[in-house]
Amino acid sequence: MAETTLAVDPRNVTGKKVKALRRQGLVPAHLYGKETDSLALQAQSDDVINVIKAAGRNAIISLSISGEGEPRPVVLRGVQQHPITDELLHVDFFQISLSETLTADVPVVTVGEPPAVSIYAGVLLQSLDHIQIEALPVNIPQSIEVDISVLEELDDALFVRDLKVPADLTVLSAPDQVVVKVSPPKVELEIEEEELAEGEEGEEGEEGEEGEEASSDDEQDN
Repeated sequence: MAETTLAVDPRNVTGKKVKALRRQGLVPAHLYGKETDSLALQAQSDDVINVIKAAGRNAIISLSISGEGEPRPVVLRGVQQHPITDELLHVDFFQISLSETLTADVPVVTVGEPPAVSIYAGVLLQSLDHIQIEALPVNIPQSIEVDISVLEELDDALFVRDLKVPADLTVLSAPDQVVVKVSPPKVELEIEEEELAEGEEGEEGEEGEEGEEASSDDEQDN
């Protein structure tokens, strides 16, 4: 995994006052970790955004805190953004040991073209966009690829157990979870539903007619 550097400063501003930091192009941050004192920090928003875009959220970051001699190895553990504007509001850094394993969520990325989609007009559904793994920090990948060109028939699926992952990773997600599946065309499903509904209406109509005939016979007998 590539390593990148981010410069940060200690932060004295807390609570609602952090809005003033954001107006200055700064993002409030928080550092924590095992056997690590919690620290309030701040960083240039553009620098943090560039780190996320270039290295991804599982990247090892050398966090250079002003006033400290050695940078600290950290990973991003939380990124808060505005739901409408996507403005970066807050980030959490977790200090790590390079010799101890970590759990992480790794994105699952599809590659290839499934024949069941191109030939039978199936609908590709991705049920799982990430899996949880455990590994040493340097061995955590930015993503795991799944080859969907093997999905040849409708209802074919790939599960977590089918993913090809490096030997130095331990997959924690349940092996029987569906990652991707090709479902039948939506039009077919709608036609089947309509036919089923029509069949049920027909049965109800026949039952109604039989009931009416029985009533008429009873009236004649009387």
